[in-house]
Order: sequence, then C-alpha cells, then structure tokens
Amino acid sequence: MNNSNTDFETRSLDTICINESAIKHKWYSNLKYLFVGLIFGVVFIKSEVVSWFRIQEMFRLQSFHMYGIIGSAIVVGIISVWLIKKFNIKTIYGEPIVFHPKKFNKGQIYGGLTFGLGWALTGACPGPLFAQIGTGATVIAVTLLSAILGTWVYGKFRDKLPH
Repeated sequence: MNNSNTDFETRSLDTICINESAIKHKWYSNLKYLFVGLIFGVVFIKSEVVSWFRIQEMFRLQSFHMYGIIGSAIVVGIISVWLIKKFNIKTIYGEPIVFHPKKFNKGQIYGGLTFGLGWALTGACPGPLFAQIGTGATVIAVTLLSAILGTWVYGKFRDKLPH
C-alpha cells in the first residue's frame, strides 16, 4: 500500500495508541471492563437512554429527558478533566494521564452532522447499541453493522476526506 499522505499535522492529531498503557496484562484483567460495561448497560436501560422513543422525543424537542442526561454527562466530564489536571491524577497503575490538544477543523462539522443524522434516523447512538441489542431489539444489529461499515469506510477514505 502506497500511503503518500504528507499532512503530518492531521496525522499528529490522531490519538491512536497515544494513551495506550505500556503495562502488559493477563487476559482476565479485561473482565473488569466486562463488569463495568454490564453496569453501564443496566444504567442505560434503567435511565431510558437506549429508548428509541426517548431519542425521538429529543430530536423533536418534545422532552428535556435526554438533554438533561447529556448535559449532566458533559458537566461530570468537565469536572473530571479539571480534577485530573489540577491534582495530576494518575491511572490505577501509576501512569500519568496526558491530554493532547486538538485543533478545530471543518471535518468535525461534517462528522457531527453525519453522526446526528444517523442517530436521529436509527434512534441509536454507538454507546447504547449493545444495550439495545441486549434488551431484545435485535433489529439494532443492522445499525451496529452499519456503524462498523461506516468506520471501515472512513478508515479507507480518511486521507481523501476534509480534515
């Protein structure tokens, strides 16, 4: 494969492997992620975040429910990042947490619009896809496969897209 991309600034904005731990773990150490994922899925279901009807209410501006959840998540994220930076908090393995600045670019507008359109059409955000499938909404598997295909297409044509 001849990759003739010379736009090193675009490539430097990639966060792939930047925050990867240098510590090698046994396979069973990943069970903690399974446990947290299960809890996260239950919270999504109980809070109705995975409800197609709640998502449609949000996009039709008929209910504050989803905006309240998203707004709360943003506030928690802002406070968490501030605390990590202020107290120089490290990972549970003692590794430093580093935040890399990213420049704004027009590709983020296109990506956000595409993401929102897909979210509005399918009633599914990537986070709750597995929880929706787990509740028995197996038709969401089509959305999951579409998300995987979209990710592959983006990876294939990334160098040709506006960034």
